[in-house]
Amino acid sequence: MISISFLNILNTIWPILVAILVFGLIIFIHEFGHFLFAKLFKIRVNEFAIGFGPAFLKFKRKETQYAVRVLPFGGYCAMEGENEDSDDPHAFNKAKVWKRIIVVAAGAVFNLILGFILMLTIVLIQGGHYTTTIRDFSSEATSNQANGLREGDRITSIDGRRIYTSDDIVYMLSSADIEDITVEVVRDGEKLTLEKVQFPVVESEGHTFLTRDFNLVAERNTFGSVIKQSFLKTVSMGRLAWISLIDLISGKYGLNDVSGPVGLTQVVSDAVTTTMTNGVNGLLYLFQILCMITVNLGIFNLLPIPALDGSRIWFLVVEGIRGKPVKHEAVVHAVGMAILLLFMVVIVFKDLYVWIF
Repeated sequence: MISISFLNILNTIWPILVAILVFGLIIFIHEFGHFLFAKLFKIRVNEFAIGFGPAFLKFKRKETQYAVRVLPFGGYCAMEGENEDSDDPHAFNKAKVWKRIIVVAAGAVFNLILGFILMLTIVLIQGGHYTTTIRDFSSEATSNQANGLREGDRITSIDGRRIYTSDDIVYMLSSADIEDITVEVVRDGEKLTLEKVQFPVVESEGHTFLTRDFNLVAERNTFGSVIKQSFLKTVSMGRLAWISLIDLISGKYGLNDVSGPVGLTQVVSDAVTTTMTNGVNGLLYLFQILCMITVNLGIFNLLPIPALDGSRIWFLVVEGIRGKPVKHEAVVHAVGMAILLLFMVVIVFKDLYVWIF
């Protein structure tokens, strides 16, 4: 009885531990981007840390302290003169503006590169991919054909949003206005705009959305198609992060649709469990989740929000144009960080409530 209980606890805990390690890897890649280019440009790095809070593992090599800290959801690459003036000739504030821009942007860029590598792995394992061309319709699909869609049509846009991959079709339909759908297609080399196209309506977990009732043409992978599909799918995922943020700000989605560290840990741990029970398909699902997280992190960090890398880049661009630093930049970032932390606390408590109850 004790052994069964222990196994149940272990089966619950180990996917969460793996999820935390995965988050640590994604954060490490981000901070390593900052770290690598800071070192290349001979900028002094005081500490490179994964996590926050007290350190349970740390050592120092040359001028840099390396640490792994207790709270795993975060990390930092602390550079001399990053948030204050420093007379050290190797301080961040003494480096040329273009070098500082590269150092700041490198974290997000490394996350996007990681996303591309994960997507490349997914496409390779799948051995093929779906195009955006309609192969045939399901037996009950009559509304689409009545409104103009045909077999062989290559879908290029839904409600004005460009379609790059088959995944875009799924998302654009799930977020489109149910009553009035405009679809652009290429048919026999000619662009056509089809208005008021109807799709099946599906309800799930309190949300109503559209789904496709046709099958898409599949193609086997070639070297060129693997690179192209991996790039397009990564771009598409990045655009999805941007669209989701706009939908959140506009009120289309609410706070309940946002997940923080706790919620994402639960999602990743579920994906880890799925991997163990579903083999390759589970692994593909896990890679898809990880790709989404790292690409979202990269895109979000490039937004011009105070305390994020995107805001720091804009301040550096202004400094480069003016020839001198912007006053009170540190205050702007401090206020932005306080707001972000408050928002994060709210999301964490929401996630904990959903998780427990």
